Amino acid sequence: MNNIDNNLLSAIETNWQGFVISIFVFGILFLLARKRIGFGTRVLLGLGIGLIAGIFFQYFDLETEAIKTFGSIYVSLIRMLVIPLVFILVLNSISSLTNLEYLRKIGIKTFAWFLGTTGVASIIGLSVALLFNPGKGIQQAVPEGFKAREIPTFSQVILDLVPSNPVNEAATGKVVPLLIFAIFLAVAIIKVGSKKPEAVKPVRDLIESLTTVLHQVVKFVIRLTPYGVFALIAGITARYGWETLQELGSVIITSYVALIIHFVLIFGGLVLLVAKVNPLRFFRKIYPTLTVAFTTRSSYATLPVNLEVITKRLHVSPRIASFVAPLGASVNFNGCGGIWPAIVAVFTAQVFGIHLTVTDYVTLVLVSIISSIGVAGVPGPAVISTTVVLTALGLPLEGIAIVAGVEALIDMGRTAVNATGTTVTALLVANSEGEFDREAFNRGDDDEEILLNAV
Repeated sequence: MNNIDNNLLSAIETNWQGFVISIFVFGILFLLARKRIGFGTRVLLGLGIGLIAGIFFQYFDLETEAIKTFGSIYVSLIRMLVIPLVFILVLNSISSLTNLEYLRKIGIKTFAWFLGTTGVASIIGLSVALLFNPGKGIQQAVPEGFKAREIPTFSQVILDLVPSNPVNEAATGKVVPLLIFAIFLAVAIIKVGSKKPEAVKPVRDLIESLTTVLHQVVKFVIRLTPYGVFALIAGITARYGWETLQELGSVIITSYVALIIHFVLIFGGLVLLVAKVNPLRFFRKIYPTLTVAFTTRSSYATLPVNLEVITKRLHVSPRIASFVAPLGASVNFNGCGGIWPAIVAVFTAQVFGIHLTVTDYVTLVLVSIISSIGVAGVPGPAVISTTVVLTALGLPLEGIAIVAGVEALIDMGRTAVNATGTTVTALLVANSEGEFDREAFNRGDDDEEILLNAV
């Protein structure tokens, strides 16, 4: 008991500044919510205040454990929803279909957009890296204890994707096998329902009921977003000093230039030319997704918010959103699997004085597309994709270790691009299937809040 008391006193003594500042900011955000200030405005305010607080803590070398704890609680609550959301929403989306031909059609379109945009992202990353030369003149020692991550064999990749024990997979957070299991169940419901509708009616009713309840739970958790964004961004800002940024600033700049080009030109172009909607209005509508993806650095953690944005702000049908969004969180890696491996490959080649040929560039793009599928069931997809690309080009894996110091900062932008790619794909697929409410999208009701009530 004495040890617990001592630990509590020690925690209060070392973290009181962070605790007091967090409570003060939370109080401001709560009051803004009570005054009906828009959800998106509060999220952006949380981000801005978090940046200022992080710089303050970093400058005065104050303890940030309390703020980071609040951020971790928010991320844990979001992740709590991922497994039930993926399972129930995919099950509900597919089982509501009347025929399997429709499933095949939207599945092919979804994967085509995912892989196509990843290939384009790889080309953009390669082009920007060759233009900026991020590795030129950099003298970096490989950190001690660095150990290259092992690339899973092809057979292991396949086995990791195939569900063997759905309960265990749900418990260990393996999303892709659970997604596949949900697809099997949904297809079985369609097949049985076509012959005996009364046999599957109780199951369909249960799934619809669970979906409604889950949406309410999502609303409860998303209401915490402004508070969570503040805590997360404050912790990240306080962690990185100017020394790290100066040493590898060229890598950061190169990465964000490539990410912005892909975001504006490719995503904006697809929205304008294919879906034929105003890109500026589209980007304004999806900023809750961008903010949560940027701060949490997790496509899975962004999934609940993304589903709300796709259905309620973009006005894509829940049937399309419930299929594309969970799948995108698992296999759509424009930033992590396309842009980042290309930049690290060029960086590594320049640091170690290795010349890459046109053939190497073509190989890089093709391997990036293939590896983005292969790492779907593997934790840390950016690291694995980069490892696969460097190995395919015969480049030293130590390049991954050299950029590790700033990867978290770049991962924020990568995840935002990944989540945006999923949102764009949902819009494109829905538009092609006539399940996009263009009139509602253009009404200018994007200020209709996902969540208005204060917590």
